[in-house]
Order: sequence, then structure tokens, then C-alpha cells
Amino acid sequence: MKILEIKNLKKSFAGLEVLKGISLEVSAGQVVAIIGPSGSGKTTLLRCATMLETIDSGELVYLGEKAAATVDGKAVYAEPVELKRIQRYYGLVFQNFNLFPHFSAIKNITDALITVQKKSREEALATGRELLAKMGLSDKEDAYPYQLSGGQQQRVSIARALALKPKILFFDEPTSALDPELTGEILKVIRQLAAEQMTMVIVTHEISFARDVADRIIFMDGGVIVEEGPPASVIDNPANERTKAFLSRFENSQF
Repeated sequence: MKILEIKNLKKSFAGLEVLKGISLEVSAGQVVAIIGPSGSGKTTLLRCATMLETIDSGELVYLGEKAAATVDGKAVYAEPVELKRIQRYYGLVFQNFNLFPHFSAIKNITDALITVQKKSREEALATGRELLAKMGLSDKEDAYPYQLSGGQQQRVSIARALALKPKILFFDEPTSALDPELTGEILKVIRQLAAEQMTMVIVTHEISFARDVADRIIFMDGGVIVEEGPPASVIDNPANERTKAFLSRFENSQF
């Protein structure tokens, strides 16, 4: 089953074309890693896919439902009620955690369950506690973000995204704000989710991790998909010179 379909997506900022006709599909249970140099359009693609940015043209489809389509050369989005429903299909984990500083760990996780999904407080708490346990944070239920390490904050943020039971989870450089020791905590959680067949799209600079966990690698540069395929092909045996040049910078440090 196709969870996400993006067709010929284009996006410009102030006349500069950042995404130049991106097309990709993600099927249920797949883990797709997007790699590429800074400025290649990776984060913009994620922000467009999660509707934090509006697209200029192209098509955005979740589970067969059109969130956006092109009419007369311009993107037209679905009606607000429909969009709200489609937005529940996905979750997004940011690189800088984006937790509410004045909420405890458990309230960060349960707030949307109670206010958006209208769950009872008891049901929301049960979900929140189950997810904190899964993240190894049962003892941090009442801690506030400032009392948590970066790795712990990111795990709360993953738990918050999972609480809404998304069909697909997006990660935007989930370890870039963390030091190497804490990075391992997050990669372990993502590996666990992959083992549980969670559908994920991960923008990452952790090349060896991408090779280990992803079913498919997408290499972006200059606003286009330069190369895509299984890790053994794209990372271990790239066909495109731009991919080779990019990966050569990681050979000594990560492979």
C-alpha cells in the first residue's frame, strides 16, 4: 500500500527554485533515508510533504487522498476539513525537539491526544506512559524539557509523534543537535521503530546509519533527486558522479 506519493513537486523562494520537480513514493513499512549536501532541498522537501510549506505545483497524496494537486499550473490544496484529516496520517520529529518548555514530558505527549483527538485524560496518560517506557524514560514523566538531556528531549518528541498513531513518521535531521554519545540513543530508537515496520522518511547526515536502517536511499543535490535505490546500490556502489563525490567525504569518518 502506498502511504505517500509526491509527483513533480516544485517549490521556489523569492524566485530561487529549491525543488525542481521531485517525485517519490513511500509504501507501508518502508524506511526511506534522504541524504545530500546542505542546501540540496532535503528539509524543504520534508516541510512541503508535511505542509509546513506550501508547494508551488505538483501533487501530494496520502493513502490515495489528494492533499494538493496542480490546477492551471498552480497548486491547489484540499478543503481545510479534509486537510486536517489527511494531516493525521503523518507525524514529524524536528531536529530541535520543539517541545513545549512549560509542559512536563508526559503533558508534551498527552496534550494533543486530549485537545485534538478528544481522548479522555486516563486514556491519554496510559498512552503517554506506555510510550515513555518504550523510550526508556518512565522516570522522567514529570520532568520539564530543561531538566532533560538533548537525547531525552528528542525521545520525548518521538513519543509525542507516535502518540497520535501516524501512518508515516518524518524525521528532519533527528540527531544534528546532539553530541555523538546522545546520537546513539536516537538511532537506537529509530532502529527499533524500523524493526516494528514503522513507515519512515528520514533526512539524515548519518550515512552509515542510513545504510543500516533504510530500505531505500534518496540522494538529493541542487533540488533534484540525483540517484535512488537500495543502500547497497546508492551508498556502496553509486552510479552518479555527484553521489560519488558527496560520499567520498564520509569514507574515512563513517565507513
